[in-house]
Amino acid sequence: MKLLADFLAGGVPALARAITLVENGTERGREILEAIHSRTGRAWRIGVTGPPGAGKSTLVAALTEAAAGAGRSVGIVAVDPSSPFTGGALLGDRIRMHEAATHPGVFIRSMASRGELGGLAPTTQEVADLLDAAGKDPVILETVGAGQAEVEVAQAADTTLVVLSPESGDAVQTMKAGIMEIADIYVLNKADREGAPRLAIEIESMLDARPGEHAWRPPVLQTVANEGRGVPELLDAIDRHRAFLEGSGRLGERRRRRLVRRIVALVNAAITERLLSDRVRVERMVELVQKGEKSPRKAAGEILTELGS
Repeated sequence: MKLLADFLAGGVPALARAITLVENGTERGREILEAIHSRTGRAWRIGVTGPPGAGKSTLVAALTEAAAGAGRSVGIVAVDPSSPFTGGALLGDRIRMHEAATHPGVFIRSMASRGELGGLAPTTQEVADLLDAAGKDPVILETVGAGQAEVEVAQAADTTLVVLSPESGDAVQTMKAGIMEIADIYVLNKADREGAPRLAIEIESMLDARPGEHAWRPPVLQTVANEGRGVPELLDAIDRHRAFLEGSGRLGERRRRRLVRRIVALVNAAITERLLSDRVRVERMVELVQKGEKSPRKAAGEILTELGS
């Protein structure tokens, strides 16, 4: 396959085309994923999430410039809210990232979330695999926004950044549980605004109150991304977290859990696709449940048995 050969040779147009094929769920895309799988696992995957308005895109752009300036080849998957009419990415231009995109070796791809509550498109991790195989390191995954469902980004990343701003104080209270579980590094962006020191103290207090023992304490960093302030320190913190996971042996287990979730999700998607293609079977079971002849659990069990036969 010429496309695969061009991809393996480092061709940027081939990478872009391969991503399109994978994102559209084509057979050629699946063939490429199979072919490049052995070349994955080298890139460090950084998840970036946080409430709207925290400056995630500006921070990603600044972080990319810092990494590229240090000689790193960076891949970015920017997951945007989907258009309710076309399913396409509404923020596909990513104007704030245009300067970072001019660096040699930087590749940015904007993807539609396509209704995913967790903020990640269904094929986000597969696109990250392509960037990984293409030699990008790190690969940055920037999500739509924040909320309890945003734990999905932590399940796809090696290091998760939770980006907040001084205006995020109220949001922190409503997101406490999820944030406490997913953040490897807290980034208080727009730190030149009033309220940043107070929010930093709140985050540190939350960390102090965590039950149990924790080998890694998430640092709380302050940045002004549009000026580049604090960004080199953030890059250093990411490198420290990488060294911690690799040195402690936790990286292998973290990535293993990620693979388990990916495989289960793919199985669930395949089952759902088969069900949707056989509406007659589902409608028949629905009628029996409505008549009281079967419980929903019994109906689901029989459908699974039929699917496996």
